Amino acid sequence: MDAPIDSKPLLGVLKGHKSARPPMWFMRQAGRYLPEYRELRAEKGGFLALATDPDAAAEVTVQPIRRFGFDGAILFSDILMVPWAMGQDLTFGAGEGPRLAPRLIDAALESLTPDLARLDPVYATVRRVAAMLPATTTFLGFAGSPWTVATYMVAGQGSKDQAETRGLAYRDPGAFGTIIDAIAALTVDYLSGQIEAGVEAVQLFDSWAGTLSPAQFERWVVAPNAKIVAALKARHPHVPVIGFPKGAGGKLPLYARETGVDAIGLDETVDPVWADAVLPKGLPVQGNLDPLALIAGGAALDDAVDRILAAFPDRPHVFNLGHGIDQHTPIAHVERAIARVRSGSGADGGQG
Repeated sequence: MDAPIDSKPLLGVLKGHKSARPPMWFMRQAGRYLPEYRELRAEKGGFLALATDPDAAAEVTVQPIRRFGFDGAILFSDILMVPWAMGQDLTFGAGEGPRLAPRLIDAALESLTPDLARLDPVYATVRRVAAMLPATTTFLGFAGSPWTVATYMVAGQGSKDQAETRGLAYRDPGAFGTIIDAIAALTVDYLSGQIEAGVEAVQLFDSWAGTLSPAQFERWVVAPNAKIVAALKARHPHVPVIGFPKGAGGKLPLYARETGVDAIGLDETVDPVWADAVLPKGLPVQGNLDPLALIAGGAALDDAVDRILAAFPDRPHVFNLGHGIDQHTPIAHVERAIARVRSGSGADGGQG
């Protein structure tokens, strides 16, 4: 049964309702910029130990809600839970980012032994968080989109240009397509499991979508995301899906039209006025404050917030960052941005 729109501002906007002031949450809002997070992570040890401890992960998820009163809580987890469940080993080394093994540039997908029980702690976390959140807070789940997840599975780690994965996609599109299809199929089940456990909307993160040519973008970003969205809609027709194809730029209208997402996230490089002009009328958008503007603070932050608020006079809008919050972000700057959004300083030509 749908929650009343008035009681959940973020969920209402994701379902197409224009709000007098945009609801807000920040990508990566539960993380290292918060002292309470750093304290808990130090107690639990590594990231994976923290993310797979349902009590601890639930606590991390609600920390920014307690501190800032965001309109949305984003599940504390990682996009690499899916390849871990597909049978790759997952480690998080200090200062070097995640690692997956064996790399699929060297090994066949069929050589992996899936272990879907690795996802059970995530569902347990969702159930705990759903019981902890204020009634007005929308609970967001998420997964990585197939292209971005595949870049880690193929190369074993993140890279600047995803060259190994892009090369494999050109050399052997059949084999690469098998990887993409397997990720997409598990992602549908994974997000469906999150929804059944208590999340109210989900986001598909495609952090490396901007590295592909137009034809490859259509094949490896648009097509698999469209399949995921259609499958989720068949199972959960009232649950909004946010698509976030970072770096898509001029390909955003195509993504919006062809994937069927209910809302689209804009990264910080997108001109919000342009986005408002070219995206389908009424499609909710999310974004797109530069995380570095949030670090800078002061007048630069105020101006950036105001420009975004003024860009969507008639469109449903969720205020967010253009990517994840940086660990060095001052808490006072987060508080300043929240206050400015909630005061409506940038809307209606600067009238409060």
